[in-house]
Amino acid sequence: MLSVRDIARRVANGEVSAQAALADSERRIDERDGDLRAFAARPESLMAGEGPLSGIAAGVKDIIDTADLPTGMGSPIYDGYQPRADAPIVMALKAAGATVAGKTQTTAFAFLDPAPTRNPHDPSASPGGSSAGSAAAVAASLVPLAIGTQTGGSVIRPAAYCGVAAIKPSYGLLPTVGVKPFSWSLDTLGLMAASADDLGFALAALTGRPDLDAPELALDGLRLGLCRQEFADKPEPSCEGALQRIADFARKGSATVLDIATPAELAATFHAHGPLQNWEATQALAWEYANHREELPPKLRAYLDDARATTPDDYDAARGTARRGRHVAERWLGEVDLVLTYAAPGEAPETLASTGDSKFNRLWTLLGTPCLTVPLMRGPRGLPVSFQLVGRFGDDARVIAVARALERLILMPA
Repeated sequence: MLSVRDIARRVANGEVSAQAALADSERRIDERDGDLRAFAARPESLMAGEGPLSGIAAGVKDIIDTADLPTGMGSPIYDGYQPRADAPIVMALKAAGATVAGKTQTTAFAFLDPAPTRNPHDPSASPGGSSAGSAAAVAASLVPLAIGTQTGGSVIRPAAYCGVAAIKPSYGLLPTVGVKPFSWSLDTLGLMAASADDLGFALAALTGRPDLDAPELALDGLRLGLCRQEFADKPEPSCEGALQRIADFARKGSATVLDIATPAELAATFHAHGPLQNWEATQALAWEYANHREELPPKLRAYLDDARATTPDDYDAARGTARRGRHVAERWLGEVDLVLTYAAPGEAPETLASTGDSKFNRLWTLLGTPCLTVPLMRGPRGLPVSFQLVGRFGDDARVIAVARALERLILMPA
C-alpha cells in the first residue's frame, strides 16, 4: 500500500514533486476504480497544496461536506447535492497540504444497506461498511489516506475486512461539523492508511498535535489486557486466533499480556448503544423519513420504522447508562496500559448483501475511547483478519505508539 509518511518525505526532500505524487494516485484510480467502485465523485484534476501532507491524495467519505464536489450521502435523495462549504475536516486536510482525490462510497446515510464498493482481496466478499470506499481505496493502493466515520464500527471493521490500518480517535478529537449525522453522541471521524506509523503522522498533521506522531513505544513492562467482550457473543475461530497471535507478538516484545474480565456495568453500556442510536437517528433523519421514506433503502427504512418506538425515557435511560459506563471504563482501563480485543467477528462476509456486524466495536464507540487496527494475518478463506487496540479516553498517542511497536513485530521475518 502507499505510505503517507514515505510520500510526504520524498516530496519534502525533492525526490518527487507533489504534483507527480498526485498524478500517480490519479492514474491508479483511473486504472482500478472501474471495477473497485471505491469513489462516488472525483474532481477533474488534482492540485497540490503546501504543508506536511503535500502530495497526499485523500479519499473523503461521501457524507462529509465538500464545497467543490457533490455530497451524495449514498442516497438518490441527495443526487447532485452541492454543499456551499467544506466540512472542517476537509479544511484541515487542505490546510495540511493534502488534496481531496474524491468522495469515497458510503452505505446510504452510513447505515447497513451495502455500498457498490468491492473488497480488493475478493470482489465477491463484503468490504464492510459504512466507510466501504475509504477502506477499499487505501487497500487497493489508490490513495494513501482516507477519511471515514464510525457510529458503531464503520472505521475499524471495514479496515479489518480490507486489510488496512485505521484509527477511530477519542471522541471529539476530529470535528464532525459538516458531517451528515446519524447519532451525534456516537458519530466519530477516523483515518485509514497503510500503517500505524502513517496514521500517527497524518493525525498529527490534521490536528496540529505533534505528540500524536508518537514514536514506537517499548513493549517491555507494558501490561496489555485481553478482552473478549463476552456480552457481544463469540467471534469466528479465526478472530480468536488473531487475538492469540497478537498476544504472542506482544509477549515476544516482553509485554505482560493477561486476560481481563469485563465489568457487568460495561455489558449494560454495550446494550445502551441501541436505544441511544435509535433515538438520535430518528431525529437526524427526520426530514428524509418524512419526505422521502420510500426512497430510503430497505434496511434503513425498516430500522427507522422500528426505531420510532424508542421513547424519550428509553433515550434518557441509555444516556445515563452511557455516562456511568464511561466512569467505570476509566477505572477499568486504568488496570492495564491498553486493551487487545477483536476488530470484527471474522473475515469479511462472503456476500455483498452484508456489511458485517459491529458488535465488537460498539462499546468503544459509545465510550469514546481511541481504537486502532493494523493488518495482522489471513483467515481460512484468505481474507484479512485483524485485532483492535483500545486505550483510555485521550490516550491516542500511546495507542499509536504501541501499535507501531506491534506492527514492527508483525512485519519482522520469522
